[in-house]
Amino acid sequence: MAVLSQKMAAHHTQCDDVFARAEAAAERGDWAACAQSATAFRDDVLAHFAVEEGTIFPAFEAATGMTEGPTRVMRGEHVQMRDLMAALVAAADASDAEAFSDAAETLLILMQQHNMKEENILYPMCDQTVGNDPVVGAAIEALGQKGAS
Repeated sequence: MAVLSQKMAAHHTQCDDVFARAEAAAERGDWAACAQSATAFRDDVLAHFAVEEGTIFPAFEAATGMTEGPTRVMRGEHVQMRDLMAALVAAADASDAEAFSDAAETLLILMQQHNMKEENILYPMCDQTVGNDPVVGAAIEALGQKGAS
């Protein structure tokens, strides 16, 4: 069953779309739209992280006993992305094109690498171990119902 992989990867794509809207608005110099999209992106990604860190990762760790493996790496990258998203939103709010571009460029590279690791390694492992867990399923469904902004 690959429902977890599919739904979490689909949410990555939804978040990427909101990020692209923020970048497009910055390119146009529409800082109000940029700030709105950057904030929506941050909120969507934080909701995604909350499902992973609060439900999926603990369930995976409990099922496998692996607490120092891929989930630890993902949590560390989440910390880095939180900092970059804060810088992105602050730059958008300040209409600071250079700071926005710097944060966006670094964040994009980190997100691409991070999402590939989740989608190609961690999520398939989670499908096998906790893919049928009703608590995990409910958390993913709630994330999907919120949808990306």
